[in-house]
Amino acid sequence: MIYGDSAYFHRCLVNLNSQFMKKLILLFALTLPSAGAFASVSLDSCRNMAVRNNKTIRMAEENLKSAEYYKKAAQSAYLPGIDFTGTYMYNQHKINLLGEDAKLPTMSFDPATQSYQYNILKDPTGAPIKDPASGSYIPTEVAVIPKEAMSYDIHNVFAGAITLTQPIFMGGQIKALNEIAGYGEQLAKASRNSLSQDVVFAVDEAYWLVVSLKEKKQLAESFVNLVDTLRYNVQAMVDEGVATRSDLLTVEVKLNEAKIAMTKVDNGLTLSRMALAQLCGLPVNTSMQLQDEELRNADSVQAEGDVNLDDVYGRRQDLEMIRQGINMLKGREKLAMGDMLPKIALVGAYSFSNPNVIDGFEKRFGGGFSVGAMVTIPIWHWGGNYNRYRAAKAQTNASRLLLEDTEEKVSLQVSQAQFSFDEAKKTYTMTVSNLTKADENLRQAQIGFKEGVLTTTDVIGAQTAWLQANSEKIDAEIGIRLCQTYLSKVLGKLVY
Repeated sequence: MIYGDSAYFHRCLVNLNSQFMKKLILLFALTLPSAGAFASVSLDSCRNMAVRNNKTIRMAEENLKSAEYYKKAAQSAYLPGIDFTGTYMYNQHKINLLGEDAKLPTMSFDPATQSYQYNILKDPTGAPIKDPASGSYIPTEVAVIPKEAMSYDIHNVFAGAITLTQPIFMGGQIKALNEIAGYGEQLAKASRNSLSQDVVFAVDEAYWLVVSLKEKKQLAESFVNLVDTLRYNVQAMVDEGVATRSDLLTVEVKLNEAKIAMTKVDNGLTLSRMALAQLCGLPVNTSMQLQDEELRNADSVQAEGDVNLDDVYGRRQDLEMIRQGINMLKGREKLAMGDMLPKIALVGAYSFSNPNVIDGFEKRFGGGFSVGAMVTIPIWHWGGNYNRYRAAKAQTNASRLLLEDTEEKVSLQVSQAQFSFDEAKKTYTMTVSNLTKADENLRQAQIGFKEGVLTTTDVIGAQTAWLQANSEKIDAEIGIRLCQTYLSKVLGKLVY
């Protein structure tokens, strides 16, 4: 149905004045799980519900949160790490540093030589005497160290350490990890946006399918009434003897076909409403009255103006995903390069144990601080690190080629979408013209039938042509809106 300018303007005013109330009614209906029907729902409301309730988008949101947490984790690598380590060990034996009592020789000060001399056994001539068995000198005095004095109880050992590690230079790997985490966050956002665009486009298709079938249902009802009126007129003519039974049967067959077609359209409309409700995240039996069910004139739908492909490339979320993927691969190159560079870190620790040997062997906790630096310099790994760097660089080059190829396809896609929209507009213009001719043809056929110069077959043919012209006009109107939505998606403007 096509509205005149004044009627369309009046309807816009009514929609504008009642917009706030409609939003309140829609919000109230959404809060009632048992609600089986909605007030008039706009395309924008359907998009909102679909984006909010779609599980795939919610999964993408969780992936985005994960990327944000990874980014925060990467930032923490710049800060010192503090760790605590505690151990306990039970040993079966204690430590005996001596197998038996130790006898150590002693020394005395000799004034003649002004030095200390071992106290050893000497003969009358003053020469030292050796033990014939061992060949060593025989001491006259010894200092005894008992075996028990060098035995330590280590049955139960407790130890622990608190360590602090501060990276100074890690070959640029910490910076590269932070860059990768940031690019990963942008990649997750682009993925979320791309999924939102797909969902919005699917909602638009389902929405306009409902509108199309609603219009075709009304058209089918009008066609049934039209054929039924012809059947009534032919029946009257048969009763008067100016028409044959064959003419009546021909009309009745056409009437049955029209009723069957109306039933199919009605079933299709019910199923399409279920599909739209499912996309919006609502129960499939939810009844929604769409604002655009009274199809408006499609002449107001306009195409995009001049298109700058560089702007399109910047808006397209699928290209953004590839770009962020390239940036992440560049980060992997830096990580691989970092494996070939030296690494420097400061290390501090406080270690303690029980028993401890800080001041003798004591069975109590004791410990102390220690500070140092650690340097790692890769020298030779048989080309493993360098080959990993070259592998990462090759992957980056492959992704760059993928980006160039995708941009070329996007350029073609934009041209195809523009041509499709222009074709849809021209098709709509022709269907409007065809409908005017079909209306006139049907009027002339009805007049000719009343005058007796045309047969029922001629009238049925005119009615069928009228039905086809109306159906094509509805398809053309829906086609314009779908082509506009697709063009917006291709241009990257369907971000929701």
